[in-house]
Amino acid sequence: MNQDYIKPDNWSIIEEGFDLERVKSSESLFSIGNGAMGQRANFEEFYSGNTFQGSYIAGIYYPDKTKVGWWKNGYPEYFAKVLNAPVWIGILIEINGESLDMAACKIANFRRELNMKEGWYNRSFSATLNNGIEIDVNVRRFLSLDLDELGVIKYEITPKNNDATIVFKPYLDAGVHNEDANWEEKFWEPLETQHKNNEAFVVARTFKTHFEVATYMHNSIYINNENQNAEPTFVDTTSDKVIFTYEQLVSKGQTVAFQKLGGYTVSMNHSSAELIPAAQNVIQQGLALGYDTLLQNQIDSWAKIWEMSDITIDGDVKAQQGIRFNIFQLNQTYLGKDSRLNIGPKGFTGEKYGGSTYWDTEAYCIPFYMATKDQQVARNLLAYRYNQLDKAIENAEKLGFKNGAALYPMVTMNGEECHNEWEITFEEIHRNGAIAFAVFNYYRFTGDYSYIPEKGLEVLIGIARFWHQRATFSTYRNQYVILGVTGPNEYENNVNNNFYTNYIAKWCIDYTIEQIEKVKQEYASDFDRIMSKVKLEPTEILHWKKVADHMYFPYSEEHDVYLQQDGFLDKELVKVHDLDKSQRPINQKWSWDRILRSPYIKQADTLQGFYFFEDHFTREQLEKHFDFYEPFTVHESSLSPCVHSIQAANLGRMEQAYTFYLRTSRLDLDDYNKEVEEGLHITSMAGTWMSIVEGFGGMRVKNDTLHFEPRIPKDWNGYSFKINFRNQILKVSVHQNETNFTLEGETAISVYVNGKEVLVEPDSLVTV
Repeated sequence: MNQDYIKPDNWSIIEEGFDLERVKSSESLFSIGNGAMGQRANFEEFYSGNTFQGSYIAGIYYPDKTKVGWWKNGYPEYFAKVLNAPVWIGILIEINGESLDMAACKIANFRRELNMKEGWYNRSFSATLNNGIEIDVNVRRFLSLDLDELGVIKYEITPKNNDATIVFKPYLDAGVHNEDANWEEKFWEPLETQHKNNEAFVVARTFKTHFEVATYMHNSIYINNENQNAEPTFVDTTSDKVIFTYEQLVSKGQTVAFQKLGGYTVSMNHSSAELIPAAQNVIQQGLALGYDTLLQNQIDSWAKIWEMSDITIDGDVKAQQGIRFNIFQLNQTYLGKDSRLNIGPKGFTGEKYGGSTYWDTEAYCIPFYMATKDQQVARNLLAYRYNQLDKAIENAEKLGFKNGAALYPMVTMNGEECHNEWEITFEEIHRNGAIAFAVFNYYRFTGDYSYIPEKGLEVLIGIARFWHQRATFSTYRNQYVILGVTGPNEYENNVNNNFYTNYIAKWCIDYTIEQIEKVKQEYASDFDRIMSKVKLEPTEILHWKKVADHMYFPYSEEHDVYLQQDGFLDKELVKVHDLDKSQRPINQKWSWDRILRSPYIKQADTLQGFYFFEDHFTREQLEKHFDFYEPFTVHESSLSPCVHSIQAANLGRMEQAYTFYLRTSRLDLDDYNKEVEEGLHITSMAGTWMSIVEGFGGMRVKNDTLHFEPRIPKDWNGYSFKINFRNQILKVSVHQNETNFTLEGETAISVYVNGKEVLVEPDSLVTV
């Protein structure tokens, strides 16, 4: 049974009623972020119950020494931790001498809301303390999109049955720890504390990586909207903490509002000497605007995001809520402003997995950002990998590869591999293919070829060199094989000839050779520069071509399908529907040994290849492979349901496609994998967007033209989405009996709908 406490709503995530057992899950679901920093939905006041505290800053990490594998040659020495950052939200509260603690008093009328349309988080409740005082509380919090170093809290308390002396103790605390620290080390070294009037600053530095961060706050108190010009009555400081004390007498029925501005300035953006002055500048900007204007600016900024990225669904509130939750979290995590940043699988919602960059970015996220933002955002994501090419070459050299072969990391913060599981670090090499595919996909969608001669070709050459060296010639087969790998299905390790890995390796080599020739013919100066730099000779290309042309792909004549890997048919092929439900999810019920020997597939693997290279196969081949592999797929990866939804829709199996869509869109809201308290699955949320646009909408780019095969679930009245295609915005509205197109641009474009060409003029409605 999945969780089912989030109220259906078109624009908000809503929880009603306080349940101690739901706190950690809700801390994930109600997380907020602005691309530069993020915050789990922890309570501002003290909470003695079970909680997972988490504040995060983009790009800040710690190289936690790995506990396993460090004695093996080539093994990463560390696992990059997403750091729990110093606390800025904290406000201890005492009412008539008793601490406000939701785990220790009577709570009624509890409600919290994440308003996705406007970009704020609100929590309200009534509390009866043990001393008999009854209060109403309302707390609103948001992280400014415009001033992305600024967070805002408005904490309101109304005594209901008596006058009350309310003590607010706002604090900053750099003495934090990570839930997933390997050695229980502290990651932050305190450097300095400062305070003056209502402002305070704690400067801390990460050990080893030496990122410096100033955590700051400014506090003010209002009664019935009038500023009390309060000053702290007491200040307590330690080397890593500052606590202010404010005392306020509040009459019965009056509302006191404690407003706290806070956040981070970081050494990635400011010199060490300027961290506190920069924080003071942010405070002054926030104060000059005031709470109401800051909130309105937040609403306006989110309106601009939604204007382009929203997907509407008519007739299915849960489906609508799901897709907007996914789009909202993607935009909270990454807005494309800073090419040094990327999209971590947990975003700003948790620590699990570590690192900030996986192959998820190239395989799932880039299509979303290409279509919903300016193409420069997607180009920045490609540039991120180019900027780390030297590190990818170093990663390959550590494993014995030569001559500029590049192995991009499975997990990274700075381009260096930092994953700590050998079967992933050394074997899940298909990630190289996703990075090359993203270069191809970017050009296919945007028509911007300039990236390839400027940067992309060097990346492709490094990847092709890796595949050439990683393949082994089998005299037995008289073909090239790739041994000892893990495919996208991480429930098989150290297998030989994973179909997807072999196929994308061949494609990478072929595509790279094509681009070398194109750049040679059309960008001669870039070609000369690149060849001089990488020292690529024609004879080396011939060796690549030999590998690509003679790559082995395991195949079953009996089943008429490509095999996921050489030994797949040796398994006991018991389908998922014959597996006792008490055994699910198997990754929480079975030993790893049992999982590895089972036929169960964590996520699309062979079918991932059919998704990427759809035009290489017939629909009949897709159907045959889908019918063979999907019954063995347990979908215990967040990346799995979206690919299956797209392919089911492509096959016209709309009921199945819709089921997979709901699973991907509400994966976290309904906690399908029973792990949401650890954080959200951010990168897979882009797959939810793809499920509608590429699955139901059937959108493809073929020969520089948009193609659609619109389909609609039977219970929907309609749905719509927008695509920024080559700097013109096309809106697609699909209904049960027709599809409408409108174009925001200056030049008419042709699209194909179910194979028929349709001309769409600017500012006109076309119905098909």
